[in-house]
Amino acid sequence: MIKIGIVDDHKIFRDGVTSIIEDVENMEVIWSTSNTKETIASLAQSLPDVILMDISLGSESGITLTKEILITYPEVRILALSMHFEDNYIVKILEAGAKGYILKDSGSEEMLRAINTVNNGNTYYSNHVSSVLIKHITQGTKPTGRSLEVPLTKRELEVLKLIAEEYSNPEIAEKLYISIRTVDTHRRNLLDKLDVKNTAGLVKYAMKIGITE
Repeated sequence: MIKIGIVDDHKIFRDGVTSIIEDVENMEVIWSTSNTKETIASLAQSLPDVILMDISLGSESGITLTKEILITYPEVRILALSMHFEDNYIVKILEAGAKGYILKDSGSEEMLRAINTVNNGNTYYSNHVSSVLIKHITQGTKPTGRSLEVPLTKRELEVLKLIAEEYSNPEIAEKLYISIRTVDTHRRNLLDKLDVKNTAGLVKYAMKIGITE
């Protein structure tokens, strides 16, 4: 029996995937979660063989969570199941340790095939993902140029703009009517998504995409 965990911030999607897997004899969903805190708690209680991981978890990052999980539980196999088809997302989560990547518009048969494949210790990539990897392997490159302009949420862009304008976390929280902790989470996720090390890197990116002078 393949034990499966689902990490996605949309309950209707988690319920839909669970419903599909319930009809498969050799698979079982042992938990489904919507964020990092729930996932870490669930892992401590029951370890799945395969985790279906979304990349965008509201204000959190599935890429960051993938790294965290594999540090503590390297035996778990993570399969990215996402709506994002951009090169940068694909490369980053695979570099983080995911064993496969399929798009959410894939059919249920492909999803089940991918689960079986990564559970057996192999990798699985949908056709689009395979073409991205082949392109960069043959060219000996990683995504560059506009492919590195990572899609950000409206809130992330708001936070990024205020960071670039030198507002502190408490000031950003006050302006956006959110908690300081939430601002800090957005800041960490921006650092991870944009693959920069500090505030200077965030400011440079904000200037690059034209949201600040």
